[in-house]
Amino acid sequence: MLSGNTKKKEKIDQIPLNVYLSRGGVCSRRAAVEIIKTGDVTVNGKVVKEPGFKVLPDDVVKYKEEIIDLEQKVYILLNKPRGYVTTASDEYGRKTVLDLVAYSAQERLFPVGRLDRDTTGLLVITNDGYLSQKLAHPKNKVTKKYYVTLDRPVAIEDIERLKKGVFLEDGKSKFDKITIIKSKLRKHVIVEIHGGKNRIIKRMFKHFGYKVVGLDRFEYAGLKKGSLAIGRWRYLEGSELESLQSYDKSKLHNTKLRAKDS
Repeated sequence: MLSGNTKKKEKIDQIPLNVYLSRGGVCSRRAAVEIIKTGDVTVNGKVVKEPGFKVLPDDVVKYKEEIIDLEQKVYILLNKPRGYVTTASDEYGRKTVLDLVAYSAQERLFPVGRLDRDTTGLLVITNDGYLSQKLAHPKNKVTKKYYVTLDRPVAIEDIERLKKGVFLEDGKSKFDKITIIKSKLRKHVIVEIHGGKNRIIKRMFKHFGYKVVGLDRFEYAGLKKGSLAIGRWRYLEGSELESLQSYDKSKLHNTKLRAKDS
């Protein structure tokens, strides 16, 4: 016969399926009810259409074949300095962006997308794989803005060509916008782009004989630097997470919303 304490613990460990999906960051509890009824949710390999179905700690819950867990989601904004690679670890022993994030909790964090080792600027670090995929997918057209410093003045005709598009080895690419910073030298420009091709800005300028000597991403997916100093980081604020919902259709539940500078 089970003791009273055992019964109480068992009851606490059991979580209604719709609540489980909500805590796992899939959607709100109300939306989870409809999702479950569609048959897209399985528990231990079996389709469950009852929102109130009790999920146990050892159960494996999947939504559209993706495992949902209750790991607390963490969202960090880093202003990356030069000299750091955007990987969780590096086989050559180089410094990684995670070395800059003094985060001691158990969640496994990783950077979203990449910035070259010598490129500075905004980088999102998280443990939310779903959001990471959304931000990286080309169809979502995530906007990125960069401050570019060139080795020589840029010609006006080249500006127009970069706007129209450049054919490189991996296809056509173009800047959404390109603006010359008011300067007699015309070495400083701001470019806006949504493509995710590797080293695309440097390659596009190189196509016309320019070398990029400085590249800084000052805006990413609507996130802005503000007062965030180079090499520093902070948690994303609630309003910033809401703006990311245009890319991630989930409601970003179960998150750390502290807005604290490192």
